[in-house]
Amino acid sequence: MTENLTPPVAELRPHSFTTHGITIDDPWAWLKDAGYPEVTDKDVLAYLAAENEYFEAVMAPHKPLVDRLYEEMKGRIKEDDSSVPQKDGDWLYWTAFETGGEYRKWWRKPVAGGEDQLILDEPALAAGKEYFRLGALSVSNDGTLMAYAIDDNGSERFEVRVKNLVTGEHLPDVIPGMLSEIVWAADDSGFLYGLANEQWRTDNVRFHRLGTPVADDVELFKEADEGFRVGVSETSSRQWIVIATGDHVTSEVWLLPASDPLAAPLLVAPRQVGREYDVDDHDGTLFIHTNDTDPNFRLCTAPISAPGEWTELIAPSRHFYMTGVECFKDFFIVDGREDGLDQIEIHRYDQHLAPQRIVFPEASYDAGLGNNPEYDMQVLRVGYESMVTPGTEYDYTVATGELKVLKVQEIPSGYDAGKYRTERLKITARDGTEVPVSIVYPKDFPRDGSAPLFLYAYGAYGYAIPPGFSTGRLSLLDRGFAYAIAHIRGGDDLGQQWYLDGKLEKRTNSFNDFVDVAKGLIADNWTSPGRIAIAGRSAGGELMGAVVNSDPELWGAVIADVPFVDVLNTMLDADLPLTPGEWPEWGNPIEDKAAFELIRSYSPYDNVKPQAYPPLFISGGLNDPRVTYWEPAKWAAKLRATKTDDNLLLLKTNMGAGHGGKSGRFESLREAAEEHAFVLWQLGVAG
Repeated sequence: MTENLTPPVAELRPHSFTTHGITIDDPWAWLKDAGYPEVTDKDVLAYLAAENEYFEAVMAPHKPLVDRLYEEMKGRIKEDDSSVPQKDGDWLYWTAFETGGEYRKWWRKPVAGGEDQLILDEPALAAGKEYFRLGALSVSNDGTLMAYAIDDNGSERFEVRVKNLVTGEHLPDVIPGMLSEIVWAADDSGFLYGLANEQWRTDNVRFHRLGTPVADDVELFKEADEGFRVGVSETSSRQWIVIATGDHVTSEVWLLPASDPLAAPLLVAPRQVGREYDVDDHDGTLFIHTNDTDPNFRLCTAPISAPGEWTELIAPSRHFYMTGVECFKDFFIVDGREDGLDQIEIHRYDQHLAPQRIVFPEASYDAGLGNNPEYDMQVLRVGYESMVTPGTEYDYTVATGELKVLKVQEIPSGYDAGKYRTERLKITARDGTEVPVSIVYPKDFPRDGSAPLFLYAYGAYGYAIPPGFSTGRLSLLDRGFAYAIAHIRGGDDLGQQWYLDGKLEKRTNSFNDFVDVAKGLIADNWTSPGRIAIAGRSAGGELMGAVVNSDPELWGAVIADVPFVDVLNTMLDADLPLTPGEWPEWGNPIEDKAAFELIRSYSPYDNVKPQAYPPLFISGGLNDPRVTYWEPAKWAAKLRATKTDDNLLLLKTNMGAGHGGKSGRFESLREAAEEHAFVLWQLGVAG
């Protein structure tokens, strides 16, 4: 039994540092291996192993529940599922799983007719590996070659390989250490890509000519600012290759003709701090999506010959947050959100014609363009789902406005949408701001405060959590839970200002919003204190750390996956891969004392205190380059040494994986089943 098991204790080793005249003690600093990214310190590995052994021992009596949840979740996945084929040039492309398969196979066949061709076999590539992930994949313009990238340890340093799709043979060209997309030159003589530097930052774009040594690859662009990252892509017409560099608040775009990637890059507009923009092109005109005059963005145009001369085409709107623009031959698409709900607008290049919107049926949903690879598209692939509607793929005929269902996510074990209800709530935070909440619950859910509730949020980087569908979530709903997503500040759910109001000096709004949503749900009798399970991942794990420090009595169980909890130490370490690029998001505590004091005031690790904490399930990844393994490890160690309760605390470190946890669709399901079992156990809900 759990009470007879003794959790590991991490040794205290005196360590302190002084910044801005303030000395901070950190006796668990030794858990950061000095040789990182190689982790070889025997004491570190022994502690992580001891925590994993404790995790396995504690969870062992609950393995039947984990297995039951896993089989439920697996039963809702169509094992031999495949995507809807999509035309790109002379070929139809699709992916498919085989029964029992963890990974996809990639297929194509000629549009004119012919045999199916297997072009990439992920299961074969993943065979015998603890971890596997396919990164970029790009087929050459003439359809004869394919460049693809793989990561087999979770470190997100990919190896590029090139396959001849006619013969099935691999070319000798192999490029290690890549971290970018892959874009072919127009003549297919080679492709552009970016290498990760020693700090795991992509600060370059290079051109590899097929058949030549990688050492001879030409560096086309090099970024000097250590906080910026470089990406490579192409415009919708495939006439231009896009080199984009930027951080979380500033961007700069350069263009290369796809027909001559070695030409001098064309600068669209020089970087200005706080200005973001991205570009597409149509018939010699650039379409520029930018926040230069308003956080809700606007759309400008400029001739290729004078790319810095911007003329406003669509003005910013108070209610419509323009999230992106994509050009096609006869029209362009404006994506956005109106009052937090996704919208897709089709605009003709003749602006005298009113834009047409694709109308969706529910009050809360997640929708967006799907895979539309060709420039001359007259029928658009569109995806749609809601918290009660499984993923649905449509073809939308632009000329007629017809939506044709191509595929609805199949749930083999059965699904009845009529058993559930979903709503969009608004809960007022302590400063008077109304925070949207998407909630789904069984139709017979009791509104008397007795039922359990699962509350999820992220709240950072301007990333909105969409109110989409989840088969795994059904295991909670069918056991009487309500499931809510708090669209807190820090995400851009209600526009970029919503994001700005949850970062830097306003960061604590995100934490307060989450707590106030929970209190509002309690006040409205959705649940009661101690009956709420909460979860967050990465920066959402930081949120978990903050709210267990501030309001521990509210939570009955906490899931913190790869949590960014050692915020102060990480932001003070400019040598870590992400840190310089993160300062615009969190602040620079090295140079700015106010930023130092603010981060120190909320950093979850630094604010652990002697008090009762709720039951905690913490996960990490040894090879995670985003949230390094020692953040959850140090946090767990400090919590164990400091908290005053006997509630369960578990730390599970994936020793062969990174930020995303285990790879493979079923392996990741088992991890979800473990977390669900923990929640049911801790909240006393029958499994």
